[in-house]
Amino acid sequence: MKNLKYIGCSLLFVLGLVSCNDWLDVNDNPNTPTQSEASVAARLPWIQHHCAYAYGSAGMRGGYMTGMITSVSDAYPGATNMHNYMPFWDPINGISTTPYQHWFVGAAANLEDLIRAAEEEGAYHYIGAAHVMYAYGYMLMVDWYGEMPYYQALGDYLTPEYDDGKTIFNGCLADLDEALKYFEMTQEAGATPLKDGDSWNDGDVEKWKAFIYGLKARWLNNLSKKSSYDPQAILAALEKAPTSNSMNTVIDHVNETSDTSGDVLAGDPLKTSYLFDSAAWSDHIRLTKYYTDMFEYPQADGTVVFDPRREKMLPMNRHHIDSTYYVDVAIHDPHFKMYISGKDTLYFMVTHGVDVVNTEILLEGGPRTQVYDADTKQYSVSAEGREGDTIFVTLKGVCCAQGGQPDETFYQSTDGTILSTGTYYTRPEAPTDVLCYPEMCFIKAEVYFRLGEKGLALAAYKEGVAAHLEMMNDKLASYGTANNPGKLPMDPDEIADFLASDCLAQTADELTMAEIMKQKFIAMTFTQQAWNDVRRFNYSAGNIADFGVVYPGLERPTGMRVTAATTKFPGTSKTDENYWWRRMAQCSHEVNYNAVELGKSNPKAFDQDIWTVPVWWDTAEE
Repeated sequence: MKNLKYIGCSLLFVLGLVSCNDWLDVNDNPNTPTQSEASVAARLPWIQHHCAYAYGSAGMRGGYMTGMITSVSDAYPGATNMHNYMPFWDPINGISTTPYQHWFVGAAANLEDLIRAAEEEGAYHYIGAAHVMYAYGYMLMVDWYGEMPYYQALGDYLTPEYDDGKTIFNGCLADLDEALKYFEMTQEAGATPLKDGDSWNDGDVEKWKAFIYGLKARWLNNLSKKSSYDPQAILAALEKAPTSNSMNTVIDHVNETSDTSGDVLAGDPLKTSYLFDSAAWSDHIRLTKYYTDMFEYPQADGTVVFDPRREKMLPMNRHHIDSTYYVDVAIHDPHFKMYISGKDTLYFMVTHGVDVVNTEILLEGGPRTQVYDADTKQYSVSAEGREGDTIFVTLKGVCCAQGGQPDETFYQSTDGTILSTGTYYTRPEAPTDVLCYPEMCFIKAEVYFRLGEKGLALAAYKEGVAAHLEMMNDKLASYGTANNPGKLPMDPDEIADFLASDCLAQTADELTMAEIMKQKFIAMTFTQQAWNDVRRFNYSAGNIADFGVVYPGLERPTGMRVTAATTKFPGTSKTDENYWWRRMAQCSHEVNYNAVELGKSNPKAFDQDIWTVPVWWDTAEE
């Protein structure tokens, strides 16, 4: 992959563009920067950008495997891109190309040059950050592919040998230890401060250390199927990981009119969120009923209690009162909520979830994209038999590069009607949670639950839910806008009532592993780790320890094509390993240019059911 190294450098440093927080504006020669001239402060944010883009685009794709999202049917004209193979669980190699390219071309190929430049001036903290990037990116490759060129990947080998998952996994942990050594060092006099080029933690070395220990806790916990699983090692890491939201590693994205140059690999704006770029740039993605049901708590009296996060994490669209139907629905359907009262009363409808598990909607030509008529103020679907699909609101937002305004990132019609408010994690200015305190709480809750310490597990679980609500509300309050109800802060009283309600486990006896993982699933929406967790518990198979079904309702889509069900996922029982989606097949670059070594990496490398082969950390094998 030597060619990738030099391609990567030319891509990164020939541009002189800008990043999420303007770090990429820094360059020794912004007009004609070269590999030798680029400063450490110019190199690191580009690497961080491409590494995070790899993770963001991976998390979006993971949303299909974890039952969060689906797409408009491939029967819909124009909806034939590769993403439309994922809702049917009929994947092709091309779906995994974007994370691979961003990691290897945009990030990994430039790490050695960053380290050399940092060594020359004694900028040790940049070396520490480089080692974290090595670990972060390669662990994604393990999560996705199981095996990957590692030791030979970035050298002079045109067809590098593959390393197995265990080798890479342990190498990533070793890189974290190496990073800690450099973050403990004092930089040489005159060395570039980390703050000048760090777009993740703003140069805060203590945050970097906490981030490292948080990654250790995350990755060690992923070994839960192995006899060597070490709860005490995880708890020890958690002691030094983020212990409050103030220590979170979060990328704050922005939507700016000047951000039109486009990412050199993906063509997307540089400052917008990666999930917006991947999942909400167009209007073909919808949320599933499995996911939207998580925010609803039916009561014995027939009423429904809603999670306060519901209207922030699910998209809404606006309906006018000049239709008797909508007034009636607004009164009786809990999906409708009145935000504005008076002469021009308008109702916002929270999306319904697409039921891809209990219906054959995918095979029946749905869900289709809805159309809004600004003259009649009505929604419709231009496909016979699919009229009911108007209840499914798209995730779509609009950034400045598409002609939107900085403070109006919702998707709207020509008459100003909001067709989608977007969601907390998928708007152009949405945050990217790289590693945050709520996840640490849920890891602690899981570990204590496994140890039988139910009281400690309950405390960590409740803290995790509260921390995620707090983290979201702090971000929502920062927007300072009332033109999008999905961006308004949650009511503190509503939050307090929810935290004290029977919607959540309030006693140790009530707490289950399923409840811990449900709340973690919500907090980890559209992340790679959500798919990792689902695989660790074998989806809804219910055959891990005595935890029962940890993800109830998470089934393969009913709309699977016959070829997918018989050749790519041939298992006939949920307890069969090859029943579930467990990895990605190698992308076409490896198939086309490194096929011999790929064939040696796994006996099923070229088999149709490679998608069902567990990666190393997802097995009992030591």
